[in-house]
Amino acid sequence: MSALIDFILHFDKHLAEIISQYGSATYAFLFAIVFCETGVVFLPFLPGDSLLFAAGAMAGAELLNIWILAALLFVAAITGDTLNYHLGQWFGRRMPFVREHHIQMTEQYFRKYGGKTVILARFIPIVRTLAPFVAGMGAMNYRQFLMYNVVGGFIWVFLFLFAGYLFGSLPWVKANFRFIILAIIFISVLPMAWEMRHMMLRLFNRYILRKNTATPHE
Repeated sequence: MSALIDFILHFDKHLAEIISQYGSATYAFLFAIVFCETGVVFLPFLPGDSLLFAAGAMAGAELLNIWILAALLFVAAITGDTLNYHLGQWFGRRMPFVREHHIQMTEQYFRKYGGKTVILARFIPIVRTLAPFVAGMGAMNYRQFLMYNVVGGFIWVFLFLFAGYLFGSLPWVKANFRFIILAIIFISVLPMAWEMRHMMLRLFNRYILRKNTATPHE
């Protein structure tokens, strides 16, 4: 676990070593990580946002081609989510702990919030990997899923990649890359924390309402 944390927080140094050792094969390595992080439901711990930022920084230092990166990683993000969707569609309902009422709730949720969820999930670690799987399990319309998948993937890849490309070469960014990555992770988790806060408040309010309703009036 400590090795994985070090790999993520110092991904710029590790990526520079990979580029110097493997050259153009680095593109395939980055494609594989983004594809697996978005496409394999049990690999949410792989770097996503930090990888894009670091890859952009390497392109800014002219060690990689920014346009080849953008095209490859965009395709990796789209195809990864598509695979994950179909895995959820094929296997999600067959998992032993999934009950019929779980499926019905998931279907209702994705009919109402599916598009927004697919796009916003791109910017939330772990949720980014789980959302397409659950969308497939919840039978979200595939054409609708694909449209939001493309939009979300485009924004996610180009935002972080070009942020690294434009700002990654700045001396203070290089000197504080670990803190930059931690800040990116923190900001990425904020939407999930905000939504969880609202969910907890709704549950608490329902609990209070039920308790007051169940209490006999004197």
